[in-house]
Amino acid sequence: MRGLSPVPKKKTKIDRYEVRLSGSGGQGIILAAIILAEAAGKYERRYVAQSQLYGPEARGGASRADVVISDHPIAYPKSLSVDLLVAMNKASLDKFYDSLQPNGLLIVDSSQVEEIPFPKAIRVPFTRLAKEKCGKSLVANMVVLGTLSYFQDIIAGASITKALNQRVPPEFLDLNLRAFKVGRDYARKIDPRKAKSYSENRNIVPNAKE
Repeated sequence: MRGLSPVPKKKTKIDRYEVRLSGSGGQGIILAAIILAEAAGKYERRYVAQSQLYGPEARGGASRADVVISDHPIAYPKSLSVDLLVAMNKASLDKFYDSLQPNGLLIVDSSQVEEIPFPKAIRVPFTRLAKEKCGKSLVANMVVLGTLSYFQDIIAGASITKALNQRVPPEFLDLNLRAFKVGRDYARKIDPRKAKSYSENRNIVPNAKE
């Protein structure tokens, strides 16, 4: 059964950790993946490989951007078995769910995907939060990064913030940092590990058999 958090403790050695961000064209998943990769490589001092599958035909469909992280040289740079999958639309959820390993973590944009027929997915309304809290749905990718900074321990939130500062143009930096904080604060608020059971947290999709 897919669990909530398969990640090792911070600063422990990792052989390989794979993150896949997926969605449609225009949702900024490639920029988010690049920031994650730079945070892991430049500030966490880990080996990292970043790749993407993206084209104009992906608008409204399914595109993906992957980040592979390791404490050893990466022999194969593309994803083999994803540890953490973010799906920002239904098409990407349908297409990439099978790439998630059995104990992987799935986070879904609940403002774009109404039905999530999979066990223990974490629901975060990335697009709605970006629009309501920041005034622009275009920064949903930064809400994603803020959420990921909370739910995994491979890349520290401070490292992601440093990479974000370096990658985003100065005139848009404050907006993007605000979106990052929105995502992290929301993740902290809904953290299912703080609930007594999954049924107490409506942001978790429980297994139908539970």
